[in-house]
Parts: sequence; structure tokens; C-alpha cells
Amino acid sequence: MKPVRVLIADDQELVRAALRVMLERRAGLLVVGEACDGEQAVAAAFDLRPDVVLMDVRMPGMTGVEATERIVGDWPHDGPRPRVLVLTTFDLDEYVHACLRAGASGFLLKNGSSDQLAEAIRVVAAGEAMLAPTVTNRLIDAFAALPPALLTRPPSPEAGSDRTGLLDTLTRRELEVLLLVARGLSNAQIARSLELSETGVKSRVNRILTRLGLENRVQAALVAHEAGLLGR
Repeated sequence: MKPVRVLIADDQELVRAALRVMLERRAGLLVVGEACDGEQAVAAAFDLRPDVVLMDVRMPGMTGVEATERIVGDWPHDGPRPRVLVLTTFDLDEYVHACLRAGASGFLLKNGSSDQLAEAIRVVAAGEAMLAPTVTNRLIDAFAALPPALLTRPPSPEAGSDRTGLLDTLTRRELEVLLLVARGLSNAQIARSLELSETGVKSRVNRILTRLGLENRVQAALVAHEAGLLGR
């Protein structure tokens, strides 16, 4: 398999150098370029067409949020867009919400391990979302605190009117997968925890989303929260 191609966007040269060494020598990924601000990140992404852009939030000039929005929304090529994985020191809800609204596929903190970062890059390159567990929990709490009128949408024919009631249609193994999704684990982490293959986990996640009439893992985590699974 070809290594995942990564573009590093961070305003600190030492951070970029350390990330390059770690990703290439320890994780077997390919760093195709670096950028020290948002404008350079957009230009480099358009030119180099990486699989993943590792994006800092606070940079001079164009911020990481603005750069993410440009890369995702103004992609000039016919091929697939890069996935943006935000990597920042600042664990602030406003940054999380802004980055996700801009189209980022993941949000991690710089205090995580090198193995966690490498796995997150591979996860988002494969088309999944990856959030730091603390971020996932806060997003769930934020959604749960919204007024019901803002959370309600017409159910799909398959979903019925009560998604939490549809949990009874899931198998025991699917419920275990849903619980770990709600705790912010990636497919690879779930596979290791439940001794399943990643392919098996991915197919179960897709079945869970289909049966519950959901669009993504964050919605699945919210349903698990509303059903009280996280308290078991």
C-alpha cells in the first residue's frame, strides 16, 4: 500500500520539523510539504494534493479554520479533496465547532501520543472522522443541551420516530460497537478492543447508522448518550 501523503501546516518551524521526523521515521507516512500559515497551507494543498492536511488553528494571517474552509470548499481539482485533521494546543469549544463547521474531519490535541496521531491520520485518510475523546464527550453534552426543537428532524422511513427505541433492533455486538463509537474510539481501536477485524467494525458501524437513520458517528454518539448507554 502507498503511504498516506501528509501536508503539515504549523507556524512553528520546530513543531513542523518534529512532526516530519515522527511521521516519516516512526509512522511510515510521507510528508509531501510544509506550510507556516493558512495561505501557504491552501496553496500547498492545491498544488501537492495530499491525502491529509495536518492543520494548526492559530497561525499568522489566514487561520487554520479559514484555510480548512478554503481547502474543503474551493477545491479546484476533479479528484478527491484532502481530509483536514486539526492538531492544536488549544482545547477550546469554539475552535472545535468552527473547525468542524469548516469541514475538518478530525480534531486532536498536541498533548496526545505519536501513535495516536499516526493512527488518526490513517483514520481520516480512510474517510472516517477522528476526535479526541474529551472533544467527543463535550460535543455530545453540547448537543444534548440543545432544545428538543433544534434537534428534531423528520425521521427516515427506515428510522421510525424513536431512534433510541430502535436500539432493540441492534445485536449485542452492534451495541458494543455503538458504545465504543460514543466513547470516541476509531474503527481500529474498536477492532482491537472487541477482537474484530477493522472491516468487520466498519460494516457494523454502517449497519448501525442505517438502522438508526443516522448520518455520522457524532449523531450515533448522541443517540447512545440519550439512551443512557454511556452510564452502563
